[in-house]
Amino acid sequence: MPLLKKNFWVVLKEYTLITLGVLMYVMGWIIFLIPNNMIGGGVTGLGSIVQYATNGAIKVGYTYFVVNAGLLIAALFTLGRSFGAKSIYAILLTSVALNVGQGLFPQEIIQTLALDNGKLMCTIMGGIMVGIGIGMSMSQGGSTGGTDIIALIVNKYRNVSPGRMILILDAVIILSSLLVPSYMPDGTLMAWPDKVTTVVYGFILITIVSTVLDLYLSGSRQSVQIFVLSPKYTEIADAITRDLHRGVTVLNGKGWYTQHDTEVIMVITRKTDLNVFLKYINAIDPNAFISVSSVTGVYGKGFDRFKMGGKNKS
Repeated sequence: MPLLKKNFWVVLKEYTLITLGVLMYVMGWIIFLIPNNMIGGGVTGLGSIVQYATNGAIKVGYTYFVVNAGLLIAALFTLGRSFGAKSIYAILLTSVALNVGQGLFPQEIIQTLALDNGKLMCTIMGGIMVGIGIGMSMSQGGSTGGTDIIALIVNKYRNVSPGRMILILDAVIILSSLLVPSYMPDGTLMAWPDKVTTVVYGFILITIVSTVLDLYLSGSRQSVQIFVLSPKYTEIADAITRDLHRGVTVLNGKGWYTQHDTEVIMVITRKTDLNVFLKYINAIDPNAFISVSSVTGVYGKGFDRFKMGGKNKS
């Protein structure tokens, strides 16, 4: 029997992190950005433009759901069914939360946390929460929809970071807000100088989001190299390949002090899975000698791929 029921716990972890990421993403919008009539990127930014232009008649969640439905169909053909299942869950949850959440938080809390602190602080705080929320969802194979779906599709075939791709697409959406009217929460029409200022804040917002997103994803994709010396190397290697589904290399070695032959297990895995590996090894041999080191790049099955900018020529 497996030492840990990995399949169940992995699925639970993935959907838990996606849920937390979606909730953080939504809270960044409904607490800090929407109350200030801020414009952001992505489909949520597009939905906010529609909500402001209709004086709240069409909430963000409706636009968000309709646009993402089309993008999700394209993603299913390029990123796989597992991506689609997780993203459908994330998109549905985000759509509902964006609409319901706007009436959930008391105005006193929004006034204290957001409005009283000014637009710049709201832009920073909202951008950090939105960036982390997107990163949490993307790191688990899901997506909060919109431009990050497009970014994942492009990133699959080109060496373009998701944050950079989202930055370009979001800039177009933010500039488009100048072409439509925008109503404030009190029903008054936003003046043209205020709209220009809002666009500037929008560019600051997407810069923060893209930076936080890239930092989060680069951290979650870090890999480690593990060396294990143990007389129970056979049991450890079998457990890793059977239950954790990672490749194992057994190297022949010799302890120079003892002059005894020994076998060394070498495994490369994601840094986020390190604790699970250590628990497995400790459960089999608490006295095993373990060395863990970070690696700068791992390419091949189960890890990253080289992405070529053009077609190979023979």
